[in-house]
Amino acid sequence: MRNDSFGVFFSRSGMSLEEAQLILGISARQIRRYVADEAPVPKLVREKVLEIAAERAASSAARFRFVDLFAGIGGLRLGFKAIGGQCVFTSEWDRWSTETYRRNFPEGDDHVMAGDIRPFGKDPSKIPEFDVLLAGFPCQPFSLAGVSKKNSLGRAHGFADEKQGNLFFDIEAILRHHRPAAFLLENVKHLQRHDGGRTFEVIRRTLEDDLGYAIDWRVISSRPWVPQKRERIFIAGFRKDVGFSFENFDRMIPEEKDWPTLGAILQSHNEVDAKYTLTPRLWQYLQDYRAKHEKAGNGFGYSLFGKEDVARTLSARYHKDGSEILIQQRGTRPRRLTPTECARLMGFEREGRKWHIPVSDTQAYRQFGNAVVVPVVEAVARYMEPSIMKILDEDAKPARRKALAAVA
Repeated sequence: MRNDSFGVFFSRSGMSLEEAQLILGISARQIRRYVADEAPVPKLVREKVLEIAAERAASSAARFRFVDLFAGIGGLRLGFKAIGGQCVFTSEWDRWSTETYRRNFPEGDDHVMAGDIRPFGKDPSKIPEFDVLLAGFPCQPFSLAGVSKKNSLGRAHGFADEKQGNLFFDIEAILRHHRPAAFLLENVKHLQRHDGGRTFEVIRRTLEDDLGYAIDWRVISSRPWVPQKRERIFIAGFRKDVGFSFENFDRMIPEEKDWPTLGAILQSHNEVDAKYTLTPRLWQYLQDYRAKHEKAGNGFGYSLFGKEDVARTLSARYHKDGSEILIQQRGTRPRRLTPTECARLMGFEREGRKWHIPVSDTQAYRQFGNAVVVPVVEAVARYMEPSIMKILDEDAKPARRKALAAVA
């Protein structure tokens, strides 16, 4: 097999660079060299990639079914699709996020796309049967910034926020009715500390004591996968105690020498429209604002980054002024990230996968700021995969025995 065909079979294998590093035991840099025909491909590497490509082609049928609740633009779906799952139900109330979701996930006849989750929480039988529940339930009621803002406005937060905070209990109702093999919930890391830890204790008690799931959780940083410091909590649960724990999750993390910097996601100068460069007025405002707060002894203000840097957390307010992640430009004012760069920063777009952005820049910034980092979810999905399949295999044994008895 010539090197020029290695890239074809690598693409057919469906492996991400992170997954390939773990399976092949070589660095992302070396894999890119093989794909680009810049180095001879060792026989064992060729054979392993061919084997994986053949296996995945032979097992194109879905290994399990999952539902995608509070789906946003589909970051959790991408992660579990990567390990062979089929999405059979999606719920997302925001019309613009739904537009992006539909554009990137063409509907099948067996897929339900719903808006408000609450009618399905009241009657979970409306949701098709599934094996795994995914939910990035609204984080604003629990985030540090969201709580501070609501406190300043005298508004309720956490579970007292009737519009968003109580939506966790719709998840509870759906889990109680369907009893799926597993679930994965995602939220801001501040969820653990909200209301002195009482909010998280309600969640833990509901999932473990009331519903009987074996759960574990971990705050995971996106830093090893994308050039962004973004921490989120992931709560994994299993209907049977299969010994799952996040204790060994570090083995899923790429080697530090392969952690990317912003240069990996930035577009070339010629690709960036001048509209993303800050206006003189806005740039002056941000400088004055920063000087004012520095004088007062606090750290509020803009942040400038270059190609060798790692960005702060991309937020849903990025469309306002872009101040948390401004890109340095030689000889002129800094600029915002483009929506395409945000798609790359969040891992939606990468080599071999184009992410379509059918909405305005404002809506795109909001969507990416509220999204999960896809490579992180892919790593979590791969880590959960053996435990998910163990339960599903055990569930299938009685049915297989019954079928064999009938044949006999």
